[in-house]
Amino acid sequence: MVVGVMVTGLAASESKLTGIIGIQRAIAQSTNSREVSQRIYQKLPDLPRENQYISKENGKVATNNTLVSRMVGYHFYLKGRAPNYRFDWKLTLADYLGANEIMYDTSYPGHDSLRKNPLQGDRTAIKKLSRRQRNALVQTLVDYFSGNQ
Repeated sequence: MVVGVMVTGLAASESKLTGIIGIQRAIAQSTNSREVSQRIYQKLPDLPRENQYISKENGKVATNNTLVSRMVGYHFYLKGRAPNYRFDWKLTLADYLGANEIMYDTSYPGHDSLRKNPLQGDRTAIKKLSRRQRNALVQTLVDYFSGNQ
């Protein structure tokens, strides 16, 4: 009987977990990374934009293709990480700092739409941020995706 209760409890917990993951994926899929970046830059105006790259499509500066929009794309679409947890954003920052997972230039957001791959410039920009600035970035992202704007 105890085993049955444990299995039932596990199934209920698994169901809740699946629901949470489903909600997070829905948030991520409906997220427009450019819209998010605009909000983040409003809150953190000193954050580097890194938007000087030239579009392959029209040969003009892609001003809407920013560090934050690429970071959001990397976080959600490439790594599949949760949008509303500090830890997941810290993992993404650790990737940029070379302290977690390897980032590949062939799959980095912007590699196919910009003349120059922005990965190295983005990593340099993140490395130049102070710990306080990185923490503010993480908190602002978490606040945005948690609805605490």
